[in-house]
Amino acid sequence: MTADPAPPLSWRELETRVGLDALPAFHRSFLGWRGVEGAAEMPLRRVSQRVDAELNRLVQSGQARKQEEDWLLEPGALDGFEAYEALTP
Repeated sequence: MTADPAPPLSWRELETRVGLDALPAFHRSFLGWRGVEGAAEMPLRRVSQRVDAELNRLVQSGQARKQEEDWLLEPGALDGFEAYEALTP
């Protein structure tokens, strides 16, 4: 008997867990983890655009899928992302 695979992770639910006050730092940390240069100095609107772009790259690589206004990330897609791992038990 095999265990059921972990369900995909909703990016929007993850953002809700992070909380509005901590979201800009979380997004900048995500961009840094993804290798985006200069994320710490970017205006917030640009950060938001780049987060969407990086999530779309995860879709292209098969690590996520787009569902309406959300991204569903496959288990393991955020492995090594410390800000995410700090939120998970």
